[in-house]
Amino acid sequence: MLIAGKVYVVSPEALERFYAFFEAWGIPWIVPRLSVMFVVVSIIIGFISVAAMFLIWWERKISAHIQARFGPMRVGGWHGWAQSIADGIKLLLKEDIIPKNADRPIFILAPMVVFASALAAYVVIPFGPGLIVQDLNIGILYIIAISSLAVVGIIMAGWSSNNKYAALGALRSAAQAVSYEVPLVISLLGPILLVGSLSMMKIVEAQQYLWFIVVQPLAFLIYFTCAVAETNRLPFDIPEAESELVAGFHVEYSGMRFAIFFLAEYANMFVVCAIATTVFLGGWQGPFLPGWVWFLIKTFFLLFVMIWLRWTLTRVRVDQLMYVAWKVLLPLAFLNLGVTGLATLFL
Repeated sequence: MLIAGKVYVVSPEALERFYAFFEAWGIPWIVPRLSVMFVVVSIIIGFISVAAMFLIWWERKISAHIQARFGPMRVGGWHGWAQSIADGIKLLLKEDIIPKNADRPIFILAPMVVFASALAAYVVIPFGPGLIVQDLNIGILYIIAISSLAVVGIIMAGWSSNNKYAALGALRSAAQAVSYEVPLVISLLGPILLVGSLSMMKIVEAQQYLWFIVVQPLAFLIYFTCAVAETNRLPFDIPEAESELVAGFHVEYSGMRFAIFFLAEYANMFVVCAIATTVFLGGWQGPFLPGWVWFLIKTFFLLFVMIWLRWTLTRVRVDQLMYVAWKVLLPLAFLNLGVTGLATLFL
């Protein structure tokens, strides 16, 4: 149901009339509800697919400019626009190989679990006034909870592959995700204290006159650093350190199963940047242009920064990775939370 405050893309009354029409013909109540759900999920999957193809092309172009690489400039039509399409066709046509001694059911389910986690997070992202699937009153809590499911899928992939490098990559990834999830959540508590609500819509509406990045700059920096680590991007791509682990937890995957992991990575990149836009950059707030345009501009700017960092910085060691999470970001997150709590109490 597409609802946002008092502005509706599809009003609840219209949906109820839609359901009543089917029930009047004796069709079970679950059929129209499943049809609505199917339409919403199809739209989200379509958006994720197009956004991922664009981000892959965009990352190649940015890397080409930063590192003077000529391939992405010239291969695949005008400015390499067809390269992502060619990659998608290649992955569709590649043989799907499952290792002989792998745990087949878990091996097959793992990429689905990882992608489902990324897909479910889009339900509460407010793209604009009236452009949200469901404005939950626990929106941020829902995203944090559902995104943690990806760790389960990663461990499933590494363990079921019957490959020690895949298992080590999965354990590294789980340790990294759990470690950086703690300061990430605490950094979000500052803006939540200022608003007094977990609703994504109310957080955006509270920034009508002043974005929270102005009053919570430390929280934004902590969040964005943790977001880069959560999505396994350089300089925190330890789980996929190819010099040590070949390709991390998905080393045994090929064809479309590998593509689903890749798609989930870019889907998660968009989610974490969309949360930063919503919580710290005023969401869809902006002059002249439609709200959804402002939201996408801010989100893709943060995505550009993530890509920029990948092709600029070097990979950190695993001990440095944990040191930054537990001894740098976590104390700073608690400090920011304490100062914010005192400010809301006395001001």
